[in-house]
Amino acid sequence: MDQDMVNMFAIAAGTLAIPLLLFMASFMLWPSSLIKVYYWYWRRTLGLQVRYADCGGYRFCYSYRGKPGLRPSVLMLHDFSAHKDTWLPMVKYLPKHLHLLCVDMPGHEGTTRTNTDDYSIQGQVKRIRQFVEAIRLNRKPFHLVGTSMGGTVAGVYAAYHPSDLCGLTLICPAGLKNQIESKFDSQMHEVEHSQYTLNIPLIPSTPEEMEEMLKLCSHVRFRVPQQILQGLVDVRIPHNDFYHEVFVEIMSEKSKYALYEHIQQITTPLQVIWGKQDQVVDVSGAAVLTEALPGCRVDLLENCGHSVVMERPRQTAKLILDFIISQQSTEIYNKLLEK
Repeated sequence: MDQDMVNMFAIAAGTLAIPLLLFMASFMLWPSSLIKVYYWYWRRTLGLQVRYADCGGYRFCYSYRGKPGLRPSVLMLHDFSAHKDTWLPMVKYLPKHLHLLCVDMPGHEGTTRTNTDDYSIQGQVKRIRQFVEAIRLNRKPFHLVGTSMGGTVAGVYAAYHPSDLCGLTLICPAGLKNQIESKFDSQMHEVEHSQYTLNIPLIPSTPEEMEEMLKLCSHVRFRVPQQILQGLVDVRIPHNDFYHEVFVEIMSEKSKYALYEHIQQITTPLQVIWGKQDQVVDVSGAAVLTEALPGCRVDLLENCGHSVVMERPRQTAKLILDFIISQQSTEIYNKLLEK
């Protein structure tokens, strides 16, 4: 082999090695940056675009895909201490023509955070309505989806603004008086007794606490490398004081049972999705909703915990889409009967 050929192979090997080394360095030294790049890439792959909506000095950050069409638009509200990218695993399995919007909840990720804002459930409902009106989403009734804390906000939103909605999906919603206490409820007794001086299980500050939180939230056991756990913690730590503030607010007497207190005002067609092995908000909450709203549809998922969107993304996407289609069919049928 002549010297030119050897040089060519050496250059090619070096060219390939440089991005690999950069990746390894990022993984080892800056895992939090790698996580942000990962979400950016996934959004781009799924065709989601990030936009901002300004409302009198308050800014909402949201991602969207598609345009309003025959199917209703779908607005998704994430859970406590999460962000709009929570929905990416499920978005992957929804039709690309469906108009989807994933908003960062008040104070979370790219949405404005202030020291004077009201982060109670009712305060968050007001902010989400502000977002809806800013982008004129309620020109036509839309479908609202919420998980955990986002489920509480979605349910109370439906009680306050029924004319905005054509459908409502609550995934493991908090804010109910569940018949059975969850593992998280048991842990919280000690935290509340300490007046929140003890660590809250949903606000990790070390890789070990992050691993415990993932075990609490998910029935499916994911193998997460130590560097990724560290990256997840690094992303959260700058926001932990804020998360603590919000958590105390939503666990206050004003907000703790907000969904339960507004159940009777919900008239929107309702779908409930719950993981049977939920250790954060016990699945017995589904029976509370069914008893209050007998016409609601309930889907209980086997071998699934609180993180339904992450554990069962394909199944959850199908259930929501089926419910949207069935509601449209019912609406068309009722209109035909009226003629």
